[in-house]
Amino acid sequence: MNVEQQYIDLFSQTEAMICKHSAEVLNAPRATAFADFERLGFPTRKMEKYKYTDISKYFEPDYGLNLNRLEIPVNPYEVFKCDVPNMSTALYFVVNDAFYNKALPKGHLPEGVIFGSLKEVAAEHPELVKKYYGKLADTSKDGVTAFNTVFAQDGVVFYVPKNVVVEKPIQLVNILRADVNFMVNRRVLIILEDGAQARLLICDHAMDSVNFLATQVIEVFAGENAVFDMYELEETHTSTVRISNLYVKQEANSNVLLNGMTLHNGTTRNTTEVLLAGEGAEINLCGMAIADKNQHVDNNTSIDHAVPNCTSNELFKYVLDDQSVGAFSGLVLVRPDAQHTSSQQTNRNLCATRDARMYTQPQLEIYADDVKCSHGATVGQLDENALFYMRSRGIAEKEARLLLMFAFVNEVIDTIRLDALKDRLHLLVEKRFRGELNKCQGCAICK
Repeated sequence: MNVEQQYIDLFSQTEAMICKHSAEVLNAPRATAFADFERLGFPTRKMEKYKYTDISKYFEPDYGLNLNRLEIPVNPYEVFKCDVPNMSTALYFVVNDAFYNKALPKGHLPEGVIFGSLKEVAAEHPELVKKYYGKLADTSKDGVTAFNTVFAQDGVVFYVPKNVVVEKPIQLVNILRADVNFMVNRRVLIILEDGAQARLLICDHAMDSVNFLATQVIEVFAGENAVFDMYELEETHTSTVRISNLYVKQEANSNVLLNGMTLHNGTTRNTTEVLLAGEGAEINLCGMAIADKNQHVDNNTSIDHAVPNCTSNELFKYVLDDQSVGAFSGLVLVRPDAQHTSSQQTNRNLCATRDARMYTQPQLEIYADDVKCSHGATVGQLDENALFYMRSRGIAEKEARLLLMFAFVNEVIDTIRLDALKDRLHLLVEKRFRGELNKCQGCAICK
């Protein structure tokens, strides 16, 4: 039996249960997504887009799924005490793939702003969710997106009405919790109407040492003149597989910053597709990965300049140690009518050992003649001259290497537009380079 067949059989047997514990808006596209999944299957390394990560093999083991939506015995507000110092956030949780609504932040969001369970909001505001859900995440083109759409029952909606500014950053913590090997399938739908502004920090943590497989599909709609920052911070463990597909559509003069940071993981595959659909739109797409042991981090990005006068800035940096593997593939597409495009793509990588492997594939496709575009990639080791200079000034070799690696990734951290989060990341990265597992003071999850 192939890998896909067990899930085809599972859905055929449990479709009624899945739909019963979800909302009609989420149920509507399941049949089409299921047909797409039957046709596409899971991606394999034979596909150019997935050549560096064999996605299908991670679905072979027998995982538990909470399709009947049994309550998970954990109160995240009691066990999760981490917070970014000096940054007051509105804190929300998703436990596995269900929004935790038994306790919510005491602070009130601005009038009209919605942050809550995708299942519940879809039931209360079906027309709003129906207008956007699944409109960017095309199940006919990607097997993981199709699979997620088939099995996802809940997730998060973040809606900001026209011209509303959400001053307080939102923090969303995804917690993986199970006693057996477990799979979760979560959705995130983010809608900023014209002129809206918001900032979102998403953190991934795992409470238990079992094998976890998490699929995630995020759709982001940024209206005209909208400003949106989204930071993703992964701190799980080596038995976790995360497969995340992020789709973004930007209208005229919108400004979006995406920064994904992998500090501790098992296997991570992030796909990011950005469509610049309105003139004057700007995307800043950044990422950082620190990996050792046999960890694997693969970022695949695509920025589509569909109209004139748009700007994209892309920066990804990796530091790889031991037998870890990193991969980066980034495509910038400039369509024939997209004159006056400005685009810069940079990928820099450090391999600390001979056994570490980095695969990089920067790509530019330009079909317009009045553009300013550049791209580049490097793979190397620490600068021996700089290392010698620091040692000659009395700095121990281990400390000198740490300082150079910290300086190397600092450029990505500095793109963060929240000072408190920036300071926190400086500390976490330093601890990571020193071999600590990023344990947070007072957090039961990290103990």
